[in-house]
Amino acid sequence: MGSSALRSLVIVGAGGFGREVLDIVEAINRVEPTWRVLGFLDDDIASAKGPLERRGAPLLGPVEALSDFDACYVIGIGDGAARRRVDLVARELGLEAATLVHPSATLGSDLRIAPGAVIAAGARVTTNVTIGRHFHLNLNATVGHDCVIGDYVTVNPSVNISGNVRIGTGSVLGSHVAVIPGVTVGEWVVVGAGAVVIRDLPPGSTAVGVPARPISERRSTSPEGGDR
Repeated sequence: MGSSALRSLVIVGAGGFGREVLDIVEAINRVEPTWRVLGFLDDDIASAKGPLERRGAPLLGPVEALSDFDACYVIGIGDGAARRRVDLVARELGLEAATLVHPSATLGSDLRIAPGAVIAAGARVTTNVTIGRHFHLNLNATVGHDCVIGDYVTVNPSVNISGNVRIGTGSVLGSHVAVIPGVTVGEWVVVGAGAVVIRDLPPGSTAVGVPARPISERRSTSPEGGDR
């Protein structure tokens, strides 16, 4: 594929995960040249500058500058509520979200993956799985058969999600979380690292431990206020 056929891409968020997204893009391009990365957008310009300079990646400006680019976008921000805010703006601008899958990840059959999903190296998704917008599946995490994953969900490294699990919008599973079959995790739930989820978790809760138990619960199921 010639350079003129490459699709332009802007990465929103220049923190640690955003730069890992660049690694994923570069790995994809080594297999089949697909993306031309224009650079990064980040509001914390001072913190982003040094790491991006070492990568030779341009810092294009703050997030609001997304409207200046006729390009696909991917959101490399770990916080689901922040991803949601950026996505709403980008959709109003009519921009297309890129879906990125590292070449070393494996995808099974009968999948429905919404735009903006990022699937990192070593991740595994099996069969009959529905994945929402801007889902982040981090290094070596797994999603079993017949799962439904909501929008803006973050699954951190080495999480194991068994079959027939439901994960609600905006929820976060910390590193090394295990979820047994058939469990439902509500919207905007935070599950602490190393927890084992053996029963349903209510929306807006924070759960830790083995087995995972809620230790707090927000009055709203959205971190931005108001039920969503």
